[in-house]
Amino acid sequence: MKTIPLLFLIPAVLAIGCSRDRDTRQAPQSSAAVEPDNSGRNVRDRNEGTKTAGDQSENEADRTITQNIRQAITADDSLSTNAKNVKIITNDGTVTLRGPVKSEKEKADIEAKAKQVAGVKSVDNQLEIAS
Repeated sequence: MKTIPLLFLIPAVLAIGCSRDRDTRQAPQSSAAVEPDNSGRNVRDRNEGTKTAGDQSENEADRTITQNIRQAITADDSLSTNAKNVKIITNDGTVTLRGPVKSEKEKADIEAKAKQVAGVKSVDNQLEIAS
């Protein structure tokens, strides 16, 4: 009778021992901590006055404007990957452009493409030149 309970305890003791081993192991840490490069932007984006993708209007005209600007940008092979991934936010025909681009030329080219799209009333160019 005394040996039966011991047989049930052995798996439990092994499980506890294994879980302790897993808990004490840690992933190797890098000696040089790297700060994320977008922390300041994340803080800025929490400001209620800053336009984010969530501010995109859902009406058909604004969605079409955004789509046409995106197509014009992605069709231009001279633009960098960052430039092709800028945020385009349209509300009542007003387009806000945000994100990093490689140069002043890319910034101006994207703004020009946005202004050429039918239905655009104005463009708020908040593009930043990445360092």
